Amino acid sequence: MSIEGQHVALLVEDEFELAEFIYPFHRFREADAEVIVIGTSRAESFASQGMVVIPDLVAADAKVEDFDAVIIPGGYAPDWMRRDRVLVGFVRDMHAAGKPVAAICHGGSMLVSAKILEGRRATSNAAIRDDLEAAGAIWLDEEVVVDGNLITSRRPRDLPAMCKAVLAALESTTGPLA
Repeated sequence: MSIEGQHVALLVEDEFELAEFIYPFHRFREADAEVIVIGTSRAESFASQGMVVIPDLVAADAKVEDFDAVIIPGGYAPDWMRRDRVLVGFVRDMHAAGKPVAAICHGGSMLVSAKILEGRRATSNAAIRDDLEAAGAIWLDEEVVVDGNLITSRRPRDLPAMCKAVLAALESTTGPLA
């Protein structure tokens, strides 16, 4: 599979869920996408579970027109991410542009803060189900939920299904994957 020439934003903050960051990072690079790590302006590097990540960009320098999709990993990172109004605005603007917005686990917190869940089907870690429902989402306990350009998953073991759905969404904008 190849999505050569596509630019995928992968968000990062302290205490990200390692698998939910690493798996999409390598999966989309393997598919020939350029993966650009975007962090908040709070720090120059972010750490979790013994791994340190230096972002390629801070949110203030990320432009929606430069990206084809955004991935929001979970862990406790989304609680930090959602405090950065510029990063929340980036997610909201990616959604408004009709580009794939994918969130896994606690990444759904960013969707709540971006105010893009009203009337949408979504899933997440069960711990934030009430938050998604209070934001107007129709919460489903499924491996991956695709509602238009919104793609959500529950936990690390759902990563293959989530990434497959994002690849399919990107394929629909570029033609069949090789």
